[in-house]
Amino acid sequence: MKTTPTKTARTPRPDAIALLTQDHKAVQKMFKEYDKLIQTDGSDEEKSQLVTRACQELTVHAQIEEEIFYPAVRDGIEDQDLLDEAEVEHATAKELIAQLESMEPGDDLYDARFTVLGEYINHHVKEEQSEIFPKAKKAKLDLKALGEEMSMRKQVLHAELNLDDSVESDRETDSPPHTVRVARQLRRSR
Repeated sequence: MKTTPTKTARTPRPDAIALLTQDHKAVQKMFKEYDKLIQTDGSDEEKSQLVTRACQELTVHAQIEEEIFYPAVRDGIEDQDLLDEAEVEHATAKELIAQLESMEPGDDLYDARFTVLGEYINHHVKEEQSEIFPKAKKAKLDLKALGEEMSMRKQVLHAELNLDDSVESDRETDSPPHTVRVARQLRRSR
């Protein structure tokens, strides 16, 4: 009896633009959930967990863009100002994230800072999706290969930073908040 080799099923990874778009949708959903928490007087615990997760995801997202996507797009397009602006926007978002990491729900301006971060991210997403992504497509970059590299890097960052761990574990010890540790680890890894 002749046997045929079995193919191992591999889940296809999204191309770079699809991956980044998925991230954009995920964090935009978190900002909408936070708005609902504000409107319904959500608990400080709910707010803290949502802000922590959003900041973690934004930090990882920015890192894969800065390490992999932006350099590839820079090599493929002439409009360098677009990418310079995107990097400045990242720096501003990181500053708001750092401010939020040093705060607790209930602190003055906590809700306002997260709301402004959401507005800022929405502006950044709109520019990326309407200006950078079309130029990346037009430059005929290998978006599949970039998506594969970015997916792998994202998985590594999630694993290194234990992003799937419960935020509750931070409150059980005297360790700094998880997002503070995440930001420190990301700065050291650069």
